[in-house]
Amino acid sequence: MDLRLNRRQEELVAIVQREGFVAVDELATHFDVAPQTIRRDLNLLADGGLIRRYHGGVSAPSSVENVAYAARQSLQAAEKHRIAEAIARHIPDGSSLFINLGTTNEDVGRALLEHRDLRVITNNLNIAILLSDNPTFEVIVAGGVVRGRDHGVTGEATIELIRQFKVDYGIIGISGIELDGTLLDFDFHEVRVAQTIIDHSRQVILGADHTKIGRNAMVRLGDFSRVHAWYTDKAPPEELLPVLAAAGTQLHIAD
Repeated sequence: MDLRLNRRQEELVAIVQREGFVAVDELATHFDVAPQTIRRDLNLLADGGLIRRYHGGVSAPSSVENVAYAARQSLQAAEKHRIAEAIARHIPDGSSLFINLGTTNEDVGRALLEHRDLRVITNNLNIAILLSDNPTFEVIVAGGVVRGRDHGVTGEATIELIRQFKVDYGIIGISGIELDGTLLDFDFHEVRVAQTIIDHSRQVILGADHTKIGRNAMVRLGDFSRVHAWYTDKAPPEELLPVLAAAGTQLHIAD
């Protein structure tokens, strides 16, 4: 399903992800619109897999399931683009890098197309195809099991390929960030690949917009002590700032 969300609908999804469960009347009051308008929004978002509908209210998808790939492509699109452009400015020509899965990272791939002489190892087939259009790039695709839903590659073969390299930058995404700095994702196999990327990168760059903060996911990837720089679109909550300082993570706001 190809969703095109307006700003109210994007904010609505962020509220539900943050609060867990929200009543329809609360949402109508918050946005100062009629309940019927909110219900139309909720029906659209539920059909796209972004929320779950219940009698009188809505909740976020559970901690064991991510939002569908096509729906994630439309969420926070402008913010992801700004984050991707900021990350790309951090990467000099002639660098080596890993890029893993996620819609934000696919925007990073597009933002890198004007670079020269990059050496890129990726387990994201969408990124591999995109970056192969630049004749100065060398693109290496990690083998493994291909996920039909987003063309991501995971598994033991993926990890073994990544272990053969030590690159300048590892660019990773994430599904959830807790206020204590814990980084969370939904897929155990995807997390194992991301952990290997972290282990074999001289600098680790996280691209994650503000809606990931407080979002539940089941699998623990690690914490900010493994991340050198976090690129996001809004200042994080005050509670996260000392966590970032203790971890030595640089915070970059792409505005």
